[in-house]
Amino acid sequence: MAPGSSQVSPAAQRGAVLSVCLVALALPLAFSAGAVVVPSLGMQQQATPLALAWVTNAFMLTFGSLLLAAGALADRLGRRRVFLAGTAGFAVATLGVCLAPDLPWLDVARGLQGVAAAAALAAGTAALAHAWQGPGRARAFALLGTTFGAGLALGPLLAGALLQVAGWRSVFASSGVLALLACAIGWRALQESRGDRVRLDVAGMVLFSLMLAALTIALLWLGELGMAAARVQIAFALCALLVPLFVWVERRQTAPLLDLSLFAQRAFVGVQLLPVATCLGYVVLLVVLPLQLLGVHGQSPATVGLQMLALSAPLLVLPLQAARWAQRWGNARLCVLGLLLCAHGLWWLSRHAATPSPLQWFAPLLLIGAGAALPWGLMDGLSVSVVPVRQAGKAAGMFGTVRVAGEGIALAAVTAFLAGLIGQRLPAAWPEATASASLYLVTGDLHAAQAWMPHATVAELQQASGQALVVLLRALSVLTLGCASALYALLGGQVSPAQGVADTA
Repeated sequence: MAPGSSQVSPAAQRGAVLSVCLVALALPLAFSAGAVVVPSLGMQQQATPLALAWVTNAFMLTFGSLLLAAGALADRLGRRRVFLAGTAGFAVATLGVCLAPDLPWLDVARGLQGVAAAAALAAGTAALAHAWQGPGRARAFALLGTTFGAGLALGPLLAGALLQVAGWRSVFASSGVLALLACAIGWRALQESRGDRVRLDVAGMVLFSLMLAALTIALLWLGELGMAAARVQIAFALCALLVPLFVWVERRQTAPLLDLSLFAQRAFVGVQLLPVATCLGYVVLLVVLPLQLLGVHGQSPATVGLQMLALSAPLLVLPLQAARWAQRWGNARLCVLGLLLCAHGLWWLSRHAATPSPLQWFAPLLLIGAGAALPWGLMDGLSVSVVPVRQAGKAAGMFGTVRVAGEGIALAAVTAFLAGLIGQRLPAAWPEATASASLYLVTGDLHAAQAWMPHATVAELQQASGQALVVLLRALSVLTLGCASALYALLGGQVSPAQGVADTA
């Protein structure tokens, strides 16, 4: 890459890319590790699927709810300082995960991992925007997107191999080692940079984090208890109360955590749609499909691994290529095209979801992966191209919040939705048995589901799960198509990271 800034040496630019990309590799691995180790933990801890779900949820909840606050802190306190604190803190929290004596302590340590991950990602993205400007920034962020995609694509395979060789603690330890390496490189390569020297919006940070946490917890409880449960209704009501309170507080701040006027800019709103769309069309499949194929339909790990590789392989190649194509065709066109391909692939896959067959799944999975890969390498750069570089931390924090919190919220919502769909298709039983069997099928535990419904055959349980998956895939296809339409309406023109306003001081 040719250097894009006269203020930062080429060696420092390369070091910045390497350190931030290591974080982008570590965080998806930390995310996927929770899902991979859950079956092993379940056998050791004798815990329910709902209790085990918090191994992943604790990380996603703190990670997503604190990203925006972390971005603001990075702008104020210094991006290098916050990045180093985040990466070092992640390594320490990972040590706590590996030494956790039981599931509650493991969940606490996972929550601390999420806090540190928020600091590392928000500050690292903003530091990268400072180190690279002009056309070089587009390539740097395309590499960042590719690395993040590689972490999602290869993380489950690496985690599965480590689980078999060295146990579940080694899976978590691998992400901590990557974070520690990122800290060491960042210490030498990153130069300190700051945004606007303004008073921190502490009230906004607290309210936003509480609002996002209330929504995520409400959706998690919804899948477990149903809408009639008092705690679910209270959590949704709390979120509904916090939204207008947050808006009221932000409008009265001279330096708000979230500049609400940004939402008057069509490009800013459009950029926030990209992580939502790729999450609905791609990320949720990385969790939902393996559980269904392995646990419910009894496919071998090797067969499932090949199918997941077909889904993820395009993210290893296309994001960098998309950055080059964007110079000619424009980011907006490529992103919309990618989402259209993804929506078509989801609908195509739904036609074969009731009776999964690897030969029928490979082509639609490859199309879904290719569709998600096109915007994947562009959206990180776009997230900081629509604001001045002095606000890059806030912009990166907002984009990261939408991406990470969107993943947590989407997974919780999809789990609840899929459980409801399965419950409607199960043989008649008392409500508690139906709800429990549905949740076990969603988490891929066919034997536990049959224990709750002994009168149902394995074929009936598989059929209920497969038919529910058909409906889910078609719903995700429609939502992805809707995001593509909205993105075309909002971005429209040839938005390019290299030509964005982020280079203005």
